[in-house]
Amino acid sequence: MINASPTHPLSALLADVTVRQQHGPAAVAVSMLTLDSRQATPGTAFFALRGAQTDGHQFIAKAVALGAAAVICEELPAERSSDTTYIQVADSAEAMALMAATFYGHPSRQLRLVGITGTNGKTTCVTLLHKLFRELGYHVGLLSTVQNQIDEQVIPATHTTPDAIRLNELLAQMVGAGCTHTFMEVSSHAVVQHRVTGLRFAGGVFTNLSHDHLDYHGTFDHYLKAKKGFFDVLGKKAFALTNADDKRGPVMLQNTAAARETYSLRGPATYRARLIENAVHGLHLEVEGREAQFRLIGVFNAYNLLAVYGAAVLLGEDATEVLTILSGLTSAPGRFEPILAEKSRITGIVDYAHTPDALENVLSTIADIRQPSQQVITVVGCGGNRDATKRPIMANLACQGSSRVVLTSDNPRFEDPNDILRQMQAGVQTPDLGKVLTIPDRREAIKTAVALAQPGDIVLVAGKGHETYQEIQGIRAEFDDRKVLQEMFDLLGK
Repeated sequence: MINASPTHPLSALLADVTVRQQHGPAAVAVSMLTLDSRQATPGTAFFALRGAQTDGHQFIAKAVALGAAAVICEELPAERSSDTTYIQVADSAEAMALMAATFYGHPSRQLRLVGITGTNGKTTCVTLLHKLFRELGYHVGLLSTVQNQIDEQVIPATHTTPDAIRLNELLAQMVGAGCTHTFMEVSSHAVVQHRVTGLRFAGGVFTNLSHDHLDYHGTFDHYLKAKKGFFDVLGKKAFALTNADDKRGPVMLQNTAAARETYSLRGPATYRARLIENAVHGLHLEVEGREAQFRLIGVFNAYNLLAVYGAAVLLGEDATEVLTILSGLTSAPGRFEPILAEKSRITGIVDYAHTPDALENVLSTIADIRQPSQQVITVVGCGGNRDATKRPIMANLACQGSSRVVLTSDNPRFEDPNDILRQMQAGVQTPDLGKVLTIPDRREAIKTAVALAQPGDIVLVAGKGHETYQEIQGIRAEFDDRKVLQEMFDLLGK
């Protein structure tokens, strides 16, 4: 449910919508938009959306019974109330996004809105951009997997990209608070489901593309097209900044009307950087001929920093000032976040890596910075009700990059954790069987990994990162990898 002060005639909200059929007057007043029939009240426009689990068309009668002034749907109900206006459209989700933008006064047009998309790096990039532009003196909005923010005001996030009604409401709040810039993650789901339709972006940034969300998109090609779809609709006054070192990077620019820009660590690009050192204390890069030290670690973060640098310069900021501020910033919570055991000098690392590519990046980074005497002990699981094909791959990658591996539960959701673990175990090669333990209870798994660690070793806990819960059979129980890891260090006297 979205409460709002403005009231609009339905006819005004339909200005950008192609209507197939209309039953009832378009002059009715609309004071609220919702996609949840239970929240319908007099003055509400209810959107019947077809979802993966439920079809909103089944709840039209309920919304009408609760007083909905208008129903926007793809299929008109056989029985219609004379007190409700029914609008038939080709795609309810698209209509909802366009109407929500109008309802809230097109807030994206009053902001410099930048969207970041890609498999990995989105949260880090938007977080760095938010911190950077705050340091530059702007009022800034943030829309991310971890949290939404209006300057320093934190608003909990439930999805990588909120639904179109909530998204436009948040953007309107940002405009009302005086924000000039907003940085947001744009998920592939958001593009396909029209959550960002109707928004005006000042720019879009592509990080990389690898194996993820095939449970939803079906094929990698569909996943690729979803990401590309974001760039296809950028306007002529926007910029499209892509990773030239990712083989899918140039694909993002093929059909965009935006200014085409690139960044690279390896070849010709609009924005170039050279890796001088990747160490436990941070990165040393040469960016556009200027050397700078950064607090972030890992080659993948070198790309994130370069993407942020390029976006900031494209937004008109001074390159030297941008580098100076970036050098002092830290990453997003749960992204290669270190937790140190002072007594034993064991280094704990908590990371959101939940895809093969992300896990490989994290393990590769650890390999680059660790000493030969340091063991790497990895705790990893895979989420339930998600792409199952990556499970054996994740287990195999963990084995390749670790001295010991503890397979465990992530968010099993409605799946049996043991079924997920059996699928992961299938990826363990015979020579690696001796270094793998399987412990379904995630707390026990982390405790075991810490117990196995010797002074100076590295314990990686991968998969959940910033999350503060574990979802089992529809129930979210409190669970924070960072807190549990610290607790185990303290409990075991390490």
